[in-house]
Order: sequence, then structure tokens, then C-alpha cells
Amino acid sequence: MKSCPTGKKGFPSSEVAEDVLIETYSRFEFAPNQGPVAIYKCDECGFYHLTSQGMMNERLRKSLEDGSIARQKEANRWLDKFKNR
Repeated sequence: MKSCPTGKKGFPSSEVAEDVLIETYSRFEFAPNQGPVAIYKCDECGFYHLTSQGMMNERLRKSLEDGSIARQKEANRWLDKFKNR
């Protein structure tokens, strides 16, 4: 992860940024119309950032629709329970 003059976290490729976007949804709860929905390549640092602006990333949309993010959230909840025993 690279830092950017804008202060945002930078990711070296669109694939890594998409992975982080999906992981973010599996770890955190977002209110409707809140949270990151896409990635973009930064003109300042050349790396990729998450953004809450624009159209939803296609991979994120599909992951939400097919339930894979919900399944991962549930798995994360169980992992957290076992860690805290």
C-alpha cells in the first residue's frame, strides 16, 4: 500500500484495489448510499484508490447480488467469535 499526496491509501493495481473494495464490504457495515463503491487511478500518485463517487464497481455489484459478500460477512463473524474465546 502506497501513500498518496492526497492522503488516501494507494493500491498498486486495479485488481488489488478491487480485492480491497470487496474485503471492505465483507468487514464493515455501510448505510445505504454510504461507503466506497468504485476504484480509480490517481493522477497524483499513479496508484488506485477507493471512492464513494460514481457507478458501483461491477465486481462489487455482482458480489452483493450473488450473496458472496453476505457469506463472507457471516464467516468473518464466526472467526471473530472464535478468536475472542
